[in-house]
Amino acid sequence: MWKPNHVSSFFCFCAPQKPIERRNSPSINNPPHSPSLFIPNPHFKILIIMACENDKKGHLLLALGLVLCVTLTFFPRVTEGRVPFACDPRNGLTRGFKFCNTHVPIHVRVQDLIARLTLPEKIRLVVNNAIAVPRLGIQGYEWWSEALHGVSNVGPGTKFGGAFPGATMFPQVISTAASFNQSLWQEIGRVVSDEARAMYNGGQAGLTYWSPNVNIFRDPRWGRGQETPGEDPTLAAKYAASYVKGLQGDGAGNRLKVAACCKHYTAYDLDNWNGVDRFHFNAKVSKQDLEDTYDVPFKACVLEGQVASVMCSYNQVNGKPTCADPDLLRNTIRGQWGLNGYIVSDCDSVGVFFDNQHYTRTPEEAAAEAIKAGLDLDCGPFLAIHTDSAIRKGLISENDLNLALANLITVQMRLGMFDGEPSTQPFGNLGPRDVCTPAHQQLALEAARESIVLLQNKGNSLPLSPSRLRIVGVIGPNTDATVTMIGNYAGVACGYTTPLQGIARYVKTAHQVGCRGVACRGNELFGAAEIIARQVDATILVMGLDQTIEAETRDRVGLLLPGLQQELVTRVARAAKGPVILVIMSGGPVDVSFAKNNPKISAILWVGYPGQAGGTAIADVIFGATNPGGRLPMTWYPQGYLAKVPMTNMDMRPNPATGYPGRTYRFYKGPVVFPFGHGLSYSRFSQSLALAPKQVSVQILSLQALTNSTLSSKAVKVSHANCDDSLETEFHVDVKNEGSMDGTHTLLIFSKPPPGKWSQIKQLVTFHKTHVPAGSKQRLKVNVHSCKHLSVVDQFGVRRIPTGEHELHIGDLKHSINVQTTH
Repeated sequence: MWKPNHVSSFFCFCAPQKPIERRNSPSINNPPHSPSLFIPNPHFKILIIMACENDKKGHLLLALGLVLCVTLTFFPRVTEGRVPFACDPRNGLTRGFKFCNTHVPIHVRVQDLIARLTLPEKIRLVVNNAIAVPRLGIQGYEWWSEALHGVSNVGPGTKFGGAFPGATMFPQVISTAASFNQSLWQEIGRVVSDEARAMYNGGQAGLTYWSPNVNIFRDPRWGRGQETPGEDPTLAAKYAASYVKGLQGDGAGNRLKVAACCKHYTAYDLDNWNGVDRFHFNAKVSKQDLEDTYDVPFKACVLEGQVASVMCSYNQVNGKPTCADPDLLRNTIRGQWGLNGYIVSDCDSVGVFFDNQHYTRTPEEAAAEAIKAGLDLDCGPFLAIHTDSAIRKGLISENDLNLALANLITVQMRLGMFDGEPSTQPFGNLGPRDVCTPAHQQLALEAARESIVLLQNKGNSLPLSPSRLRIVGVIGPNTDATVTMIGNYAGVACGYTTPLQGIARYVKTAHQVGCRGVACRGNELFGAAEIIARQVDATILVMGLDQTIEAETRDRVGLLLPGLQQELVTRVARAAKGPVILVIMSGGPVDVSFAKNNPKISAILWVGYPGQAGGTAIADVIFGATNPGGRLPMTWYPQGYLAKVPMTNMDMRPNPATGYPGRTYRFYKGPVVFPFGHGLSYSRFSQSLALAPKQVSVQILSLQALTNSTLSSKAVKVSHANCDDSLETEFHVDVKNEGSMDGTHTLLIFSKPPPGKWSQIKQLVTFHKTHVPAGSKQRLKVNVHSCKHLSVVDQFGVRRIPTGEHELHIGDLKHSINVQTTH
C-alpha cells in the first residue's frame, strides 16, 4: 500500500478555485447515495498528477491522493500514516485555541471556532462533505453515514475493508418492529453504535448516522416501507425513541456516542408510482393527519429519544418543500419540540425544490429559503455553490449562516470530534475486535427469531419434528438467499446462514429453486420442483420479494407474489405428499389469500428480511427450537384494495362520499388477508384482569377547556388539562401460558374512543412483551395515561380527551373506562 511519506508519486499545484461538482454528485438523473461532491479546500484548487498506471479504482486513488496532498502540505506529521484529529494536543498548530479547551462550555467553544472562520470556509462547512480548515487543524468531514440496521456503506462516510471487512447486519427494520420489543431495539442500537465507533476510531467511518427511517408505512406498495417500523404511529414512535437511545448512548454529560437522525420529515412515503415521483410530489395532508399520524414518530424522536438530527424530505407538504418550510423546521422541530441538534436535507433536496419543483425563481432564493426555514446542513452541493451569492444579494445574512454552523459544530463537539485523539476519550478503546463479535452475531440471530411471524398453522402442523422426517424439500427463489436477507440500506455482513443452510442443520434436504429469481418469469423448473415435492416427507417453500421488486425509487405495482410464484406454490402444494410450509420473505405485505385458502398448505410464515442469521432463525422456528412470537406491524391487504386507494391520496380517514376506504387498521374497515398485530404461537395464551379501574377524572385548568366540540362530542383540549402523573391509570393483567411449550407473548392494548366524528376504529396505546413458561402465569402492570393514550385529534389538528366511555382492548379482553372532568 502507498504510504504518505512516499511523496514522489504526487505533485500538488494550487490555484484559485470555485466549488466543483463531480460527475457522481447527487442529482435527479444521478440519484443520491453517491460519494463526496467536490474537492476539499475553499481557497485553492489542487491538481494531482499521479505517477501510477491506469487503474479501475482511479476515482478512489484520486480522492486518496487529494487528501494526502492536503495533509502533507499543511499538517505536521503526528503519527505515521494518519492525519491528527482536530485539537490533538500533540499538534502545536491548535494549542491555545479556546475551541479546543474541553474545560470551556461547548457553546463558548462553538462561538470561538465560528469567529475564527472566514465566510468561504463557513459556506463549505454546511454541506455533507465539509472541507478541511488546515490553518485551524480541522480535517474535512463527511457527515453522510447510514446505520439503519447495522453500519452501512450506502453513504460515503463509511468504508469497509482492511481491519473492518464487515459489520453485524441485523434484520431489516420492518422485521425487528414485528418483535414489539423495545429493549431489543435499544440493544441493537447500542451494538450498532459500538461497531460504528470502532470503525470511526479506525478511520473508516464517521459519527453522524442518518438513521432511523421513522416514516409511517401508509401504503402497502411503498418500496421503502421495509425501512420503517410499520403503519402504526405509536409503534413507530416507540421504535424511534428506543433505537435512537441505543445509538446515541446514555447522554451523560451531554455527550453523544454517535449522532442519530430521524428521517424523512414529513409525510414522505411515495417514491415512484404511476408517473409520480418523490422529487415532484406535493403531499396534501390535513392538520388532523399530520398531528395524529405523520408527525408522531418524529415528535417522539426529539422529545423522548433526544435525537441529534432530523432530516427533511424531498416532497412538498401542502405546496411547500419541507426543507424550505419554517413552520415545519424552525417552528415545530426546533421551536415546539426543542431539537438539540441539526436539521439536514435529504440528499440534493434544496436543488430538487429549485430545479424540479421550481419553488423559487433563482438558486440564491432557494438557498436563502432553506437556511431561513431552519436547515443547517445540505446533503449536496447546492448551498456551497449559491450561499455566497445569496448573502451578497442581501437574501440572508452571515449571521443566519452562523446559526446553522453553531448547530452543526455543537453536535460535533458533543461527539468529541474537537477533543483530540479518540483513544483518550469515551469509546476510544473500541476497535476491530469489537465488530462482528460472537455476542453481536448472537443478538442478530435472536432479533431474527423474535421477528418471525406465524401467520397460519393448520392443525398445528408446525413445528416439524426432525426425527420423523427422512428428507425435506426446500423449494423457491429465496431458499439460498444471502444479501436479500439484509434488505436495503445495509452494509457488508459478517457472514450469512441461508434458509437452505439453516434447514440442512436439522434434516437432509432436496433443493430446487423453482424460479430463476423472484421475478419468476418462466416455469421451466416447475416440473423438477414437483418431483421433489412428491418424494420428500415435507416441503418448505421459501418465496417472496427482494430489492428488484421493492426498494428506494421502486414502489410496487401490486401485492401478489411476483411473476409465476403463485403458480409454483400451487403446483408444488398439489404434488406434495407431506405438509407444505410457505415462508414469505418480504418487506411489504403480500396477498397470499390463495395459500391461506389452500387446504394443502399447512402453515405460513412471514420472515421479513431477517438479517445475516435469517436462515438459522427460520429453521429454528420451523423445527420448534424457537417458539414464534412476532406480530405483524402492518395490515396485509387483498390485491383489490389497491384499486380504491391512489398512492397519492394521503388521507388516513375514509371518505364515504367518494368510496375511499381509509388506511391502516385505525381507519380501514374492509377485508384483510391478515390484520395488524396478527401473529400465532406454538403455545396458547389467555389473559385476565386482576386490577381494572373503571373511571378516571381529568382536571381541567379553565372553564373554557370543556366545550361542546364541533365534533358533536364533549372533549377537553389536552393543553387545557392537568396532564401530570395523576392521570396515569394502572391495570394488572395476568397472562397465562396454557400450552406445553415455553413462549413469549406480546400483549397489545388498544383504545376505542366514545362515539363521535373521531374516525378511529381503535388505536394502539401500548404493548408489553413477556416470557411465560409452559403452564405458568405472569402478571403485567400496564399504565394508561389519559392525555397520552385516550386522546384523539380533531379536524383542526388539536389533541383532545373525549369524555365518556372509552373501550380498552387488552389482548382478547375488552374493558370500559369512563373519563369524567373535574374543575
